[in-house]
Amino acid sequence: MSTLVLLLVTGVGLGALYFLVASGLSLIYGLMGVLNFAHGSFLTLGAYAGWEVSRRMSDGSWLSLVLSLVVGAAVGALVAIATELLLIRRLYERHVEQVLVTVGLALATVALFDGIWGTDAVYVSGPAWLDETSGVLGAQIPHDRFLLIGVAVAVLLGIVAFLRFTRFGLVIRAGVENRSMVTALGIDVRMAFTVVFAIGGAAAGIGGVLASQYFGYVSPQLGASLLIFAFIVTVIGGLGSLLGAAIASLAVAVLQQLANFYASGTGDLVVVLLLAAVLLVRPSGLMGARA
Repeated sequence: MSTLVLLLVTGVGLGALYFLVASGLSLIYGLMGVLNFAHGSFLTLGAYAGWEVSRRMSDGSWLSLVLSLVVGAAVGALVAIATELLLIRRLYERHVEQVLVTVGLALATVALFDGIWGTDAVYVSGPAWLDETSGVLGAQIPHDRFLLIGVAVAVLLGIVAFLRFTRFGLVIRAGVENRSMVTALGIDVRMAFTVVFAIGGAAAGIGGVLASQYFGYVSPQLGASLLIFAFIVTVIGGLGSLLGAAIASLAVAVLQQLANFYASGTGDLVVVLLLAAVLLVRPSGLMGARA
């Protein structure tokens, strides 16, 4: 029983990490129709920025971790804004060009990270509390899973509240429904779309810092490896559905943990089979609108 509890709770923690990466992808696609293959680069850069903060403070304190999260989110947002302004803004409604540009950016940034920080992984340390465990129904759960879950819930609630209860959120949702009408009212929809990219980049930056705590290191390939599961989660949940991404993140991560333990490390295979099954039964995803 304790083993099952451990697998379930750690699976939820991993799902929280997947959601932090997938939330930005889902938000940007759902509101703007942009599939951003460079999203993993935002995550990696946020992780390196957080590591630079923590190594300069070198005290393993909560203050160091909080500052790393803030800096990681800020860097992710700034890079996302630059990407939208310089590249994506000229390519709305041109999906093939969007894919080519963002894939090229992803490859170029990995080479850039190699040149700046080297090809070897750099190791990350955090508050001692994160390395400790607490008993839950007889299972010893690492504390970093609780941190991941808490931050993911906060990000989900924050994004939903922003879109529903702020003026910018209203403009963004209206611009998605009828961009020409909103523009005719004298509202700059382009600025609203830039804000969407910034939110997605900030979520990726936060995810990068927490991923470095989860895995214990940062490498140039960190974002690319997590982006694969983020796309799987986004497709299973339904492209553009934030709630669907949250549900799919939990389902994918828990299933992956269970399969790795009970089925000889076949977690990745089982996740791919789940993706295939969802696409066959419901191509729009769990929470996506049917065609």
